[in-house]
Amino acid sequence: MRKAKWILWVLISLGVILSLGINNLSQAKPNLEQPVALATTVSYDVYKKSQYTIHTVTIPHDSNYSVLPAVEDKLTPLTSFATQHNAIAAINGGYFDPKNQKTTSYIIEQEQIVADPRLNERLVGNPDLKQYLGKILNRAEFRRYQCGTQILYDIQLHSAPIQPNCTLKAALGGGPGLLPTDTSVAEGFLAYQDGEIIRDAISSMGLNARSAVGITGDRDIVLVMVAQQPNTPTNSGISLPDLTDFLSTLGITKAMNLDGGSSASLYYRGNTVYGKVDQEANEIKRPIKSVLLVTED
Repeated sequence: MRKAKWILWVLISLGVILSLGINNLSQAKPNLEQPVALATTVSYDVYKKSQYTIHTVTIPHDSNYSVLPAVEDKLTPLTSFATQHNAIAAINGGYFDPKNQKTTSYIIEQEQIVADPRLNERLVGNPDLKQYLGKILNRAEFRRYQCGTQILYDIQLHSAPIQPNCTLKAALGGGPGLLPTDTSVAEGFLAYQDGEIIRDAISSMGLNARSAVGITGDRDIVLVMVAQQPNTPTNSGISLPDLTDFLSTLGITKAMNLDGGSSASLYYRGNTVYGKVDQEANEIKRPIKSVLLVTED
């Protein structure tokens, strides 16, 4: 009888131990049904190559940051734009005429055109540009829509219709479009005759400092600035085809070029980097007409 009681006590004890172990394992097991947390903070990355250095700022689509254009009457340093608007990041914007300081790109703020290339007499009155003027006034632009309670971004030609049930709140013109297709010819940057290039307004096939904005398949916004190498100022930078290839590696599905060369510049959290360097390897810090700003909502 005593032996039977002892065996019963052992079995009960083992049952309690196994029950506790199973409960502990159940508590420790991760909940695989919970969604994986997505990045919601702005990130800055640098990619160094032999002929250039690429600086990128990525703004997650579900973050509490907005990407907005800004323009000034007079040419203004990028850093001044950023500090004036309390931005955490900024990149140079669209094209302009450095002589009269007027825009050659459309810019919309708060649903209103605030910079109109049609009012730039040096642009519309230039006989050399007359045959390309229609294309110049219909170049690619980075758009910000209000669609109900949702904010959406897109890249379209200026004449493209506004998305249904949406309001075009802001836009910044640049060009050419790079992804999903290169629209250099449609925008008047490139022109061919008998298979030969007779116009390459921004030396798209050559090496230069560049700036661009892209949208990934997940709707994240990416600002990209390509800087020349100081030790080879006349033989460094990137071509637009190679820039397009790089943008694709970041998962970008829509992209457009911004003003490059001496305008190429990127600001991030108090630090500004410039794309163009002179013969003495000094960064060229050119004041600009417009920018894209990253601000906290």
